[in-house]
Amino acid sequence: MSLIYHIAEHAVWAATAESYRPPSLEREGFIHLSTNKQVLRTAARFYCGRTDLLLLAVDPGALQAEMRYEEAEPGEFFPHLYGPLNLDAIVAVLEFQPEPDGTFRMP
Repeated sequence: MSLIYHIAEHAVWAATAESYRPPSLEREGFIHLSTNKQVLRTAARFYCGRTDLLLLAVDPGALQAEMRYEEAEPGEFFPHLYGPLNLDAIVAVLEFQPEPDGTFRMP
């Protein structure tokens, strides 16, 4: 099983009830996900130095909503989930804290 990942804010995760619905689902129509190879680049680009983050490890085979790999940058395809993230697809919720220089490592 190859896991995919979502970088979540503590406050948004804490408000989760029956399914995970981050603001991007309402705003853009999908939830941003990353492969193992993409997650650290995503964190560096959008979350450098943030200390309010979690990393959700997701089993793509257990997703209820449709997931598509879509080109977000030339030649780079990211997984996008077109619906809420069902909680039983999340296999781990990990603290995702930056290093002193603001970069991240996989937990």
